[in-house]
Amino acid sequence: MKTQGVFLLQPQDRTKLHEEDWEDVKEESCLDLEEKTIRTQKIYDGKIIRVQLDEVELPDGKTATRELVKHSGAVGVLAVTAENKLVLVKQFRKPLEKTILEIPAGKLEPREDSQACAHRELMEETGYRAERLESIISFYTSPGFADEILHLYRATGLSSGDVQPDSDEFVELTELTLEEAFDRMASGEICDAKTVTALYIWKNQVLGGK
Repeated sequence: MKTQGVFLLQPQDRTKLHEEDWEDVKEESCLDLEEKTIRTQKIYDGKIIRVQLDEVELPDGKTATRELVKHSGAVGVLAVTAENKLVLVKQFRKPLEKTILEIPAGKLEPREDSQACAHRELMEETGYRAERLESIISFYTSPGFADEILHLYRATGLSSGDVQPDSDEFVELTELTLEEAFDRMASGEICDAKTVTALYIWKNQVLGGK
């Protein structure tokens, strides 16, 4: 069945097609999905984010508006101590109106290298310095409306030092075993995407003997 330029094929229908027909279906269903920007209106320019309203042309020629949040990017640090405990920080998050547990993380400064940022945020929020930082993965946190990319690092060879939080940042250091961390996730105290992602990566590394 074809509707408005999109080929809709039910799973059971493919068995009715010859292979050459299936190739035609795949070619016909490949649309140009790009949304072309017509104009941009700047709404807000803040310390952490910029907000803009874009008018775009859709693949079918119609227009729509997109509310976009621009962000310089961030890092998160999966830091594991010699006692095999995960380093977390407890802090109040105003958008959620509650206190949660998170891995150390922070925003990239202009032109700052992500690895340097990871070292800095780990030291500022926890006092720990890492002998080794390993890049794990980078991912977009909310691509439906924001361009923020988060670079996740694993920190090992930790040595303790003094916590140096920002003047408006109040955090409490917590260290948990893998089992304890998953219990906190089940209770909802750990609930943000970067920390949940880090937990599952840590679990896979533990199970894999890494």
